[in-house]
Amino acid sequence: MTSILPLVLDAVRLERDGQQLIDGISLRLEAGPLSVIVGPNGAGKSLLLRLCHGLLQPSSGKISWASSRPAATGQAMVFQKPVLLRRTVLANVEYPLRLRGMARRARRARASEALELTGLAALSARQARVLSGGEQQRLAIARAWALEPEVLFLDEPTASLDPSATREIENLIRTIHGSGTKIVMTSHRLGQVRRLADEVVFLLGGKVIEKSAVAPFFARPRSAQARAFVAGELVG
Repeated sequence: MTSILPLVLDAVRLERDGQQLIDGISLRLEAGPLSVIVGPNGAGKSLLLRLCHGLLQPSSGKISWASSRPAATGQAMVFQKPVLLRRTVLANVEYPLRLRGMARRARRARASEALELTGLAALSARQARVLSGGEQQRLAIARAWALEPEVLFLDEPTASLDPSATREIENLIRTIHGSGTKIVMTSHRLGQVRRLADEVVFLLGGKVIEKSAVAPFFARPRSAQARAFVAGELVG
C-alpha cells in the first residue's frame, strides 16, 4: 500500500477575527521518528494538529499528503479530552469500524485486539463514561488504533492524568510507535518529551521556531526562544 507520508505544510496560515493564529508554517513530517510539538500555552500546538488532521482548513497555504488515502483511512486523531459514546467500551471501539463497513465478526476481532493492546479487555462490557480518566484516554487511543492508521495524532494525551496513568499512556504510545504507526503529538511536559520524542517541533506565536532531533534540542537549542523554553523561563 502506498504511504501517505510525508505530510507537507507549505506557508500555512490560520486567521480568526483578524488575528494570525498560525503564521506561515512550512513543515515536513516524515515516516519514522516520533514527532512531538512543544511550546508555551497559546503557541498554536493544538491548532496545528487539527490543521494536519483536516479538522480545520488553513486560511492560506497548502497541506498535502503523499497520497489521497489519508482523509478516509490513513490517519486518526485523539483529543486531549476523550469524546466517548454512551455505550460499552467494546461498542465504542466497534462503532467506527462499522462505519468503515467492516463485517461484524471482523470488527469484533479487531476491537478485541485493540482492547487487549491497551489493557482494557477486562473492561469491555463496562460503560465507557464511568471509566477513570486514564482508562478513557486509553479507550480513545484503542478506538483510533483499531482503524489501523499510518499516522496517529495525539493532542496532549496525558495533560490531566496522574503519574501512574501517564506512565501507562506513555508505554502505550511507545508500543504503537514501535508497531510502525507514525505518532505526531503535542506535549507541555518536557520530561515526557525527553522520554518519548525522536524529533521536536518548537512552536511559538503560531510559528515554527525550531525543528530538530530531541537530543540537540535539549542540549544545544539554536534559538534564544528555545533556550529560554528548555530552561523553564516564560516565553511568548
